[in-house]
Amino acid sequence: MSISLYNSLSRNMEVFVPANPDAVKMYACGPTVYDFAHIGNARPAITFDILYRLLRYTYGSDHVVYVRNLTDVDDKIIARSQRDKLSIKNLTEMTAQAYQEDTKGLGCLQPTMQPCATEYIAEMIDMICRLVTKEHAYVADGHVLFDVTSYPEYGQLSGRNLDQMMAGIRIEVADYKRHNLDFVLWKPSAENEPGWESPFGRGRPGWHIECSAMIEACLHGSIDIHAGGLDLLFPHHENEIAQSCCARGDATLASTWLHNGFVTVDGQKMSKSAGNFLTIRALREAHAGRALRLQMLMTHYRQPLDWQQSRTEECSLIIKKWFRAIEGHDTAIDCELVSALEDDLNTPAAITILHRRARLQEWSYLRFGLELLGFMDADVDALQTNDRPSKELVEDMIKQRNTARKNKDFAAADSLRDQLTKMGVTIKDGPDGTNWEYN
Repeated sequence: MSISLYNSLSRNMEVFVPANPDAVKMYACGPTVYDFAHIGNARPAITFDILYRLLRYTYGSDHVVYVRNLTDVDDKIIARSQRDKLSIKNLTEMTAQAYQEDTKGLGCLQPTMQPCATEYIAEMIDMICRLVTKEHAYVADGHVLFDVTSYPEYGQLSGRNLDQMMAGIRIEVADYKRHNLDFVLWKPSAENEPGWESPFGRGRPGWHIECSAMIEACLHGSIDIHAGGLDLLFPHHENEIAQSCCARGDATLASTWLHNGFVTVDGQKMSKSAGNFLTIRALREAHAGRALRLQMLMTHYRQPLDWQQSRTEECSLIIKKWFRAIEGHDTAIDCELVSALEDDLNTPAAITILHRRARLQEWSYLRFGLELLGFMDADVDALQTNDRPSKELVEDMIKQRNTARKNKDFAAADSLRDQLTKMGVTIKDGPDGTNWEYN
């Protein structure tokens, strides 16, 4: 048996053949950590966790390296930190911690590595320097930009030429660009913005260069699988290919590209203004992680997913019934279920098999399926109140609040107090200083 996957690069189903079966290399784009992760973030986390589990099952857990990054430097992060009067460090650490808790609650295994963008600034600067030296990038008005016309293969992933790419997408138009599709590798930072010294001046990286640098540093060259949401195919993944291949002189960044479909809620695009913006945290507070995982896997990962809130309770009843039934039973390998997953991660077919195993009372097969699909690792119940921010984070925020009070920046102090309250922390100011406790 072998794994077949739909490759977005070739736009065909292909038998997956890793370059080295003893070291299968997989990378998935993680979230930008400025707010609680939403249901759209949950889909790639769960989808590519299924792939990770299947690869470990096929090649051995010690022979698969899975890297999923966290973007902790970004304009959205800067804007949120200024709005909430939180330091960027506190904001990103708090949000990253919440993401780790939420994905774990959904049954996702920890990736082999979870690099943060700010840990690889030097590697990004090095890659940018190589691109400038090779004349694939240029410096203009304090920015460093990638020259898309310098890479003839630009557009290979999206299957569009430069003119087609220009149509229907939002492009940052700037006089200093040679071509409107040229994208930023490095941008200048204002005094009140995070920045690092570089040969191009104090600044910070563009979004696309982050993943290329982390893939090179953590996975060393071309990789077997690159995964992410369909919304990242262009321009993010297209730009990753261009800058990585040009910097390294490789023919490709990844052999296989996987993209999961979009998520809507009750038939509508998810948005805060529509009142249907669902965070993983809010869903976990109402439902068991196992039920949420089941509902997610009932739709094939490449298809659009319409999250119907009325279906979650149904999933909860199903998963509870299955787990009661397998108590006391051993595991027996279900080759039919494995074959379903080997067919482009066909989780709807796998769920159908689980239903049949339950109906026929084939409990050992059912137990195997629940294990391989990750249900055993997901939360049994809805989120309890014992998930807490770390002691170090709380004390750091209190220290920052006390500094704000000393400087008579009472708006910042009040904002920090509100943030701590939302995190389940009570603080009390007294003559001996500030004391705190978990609620």
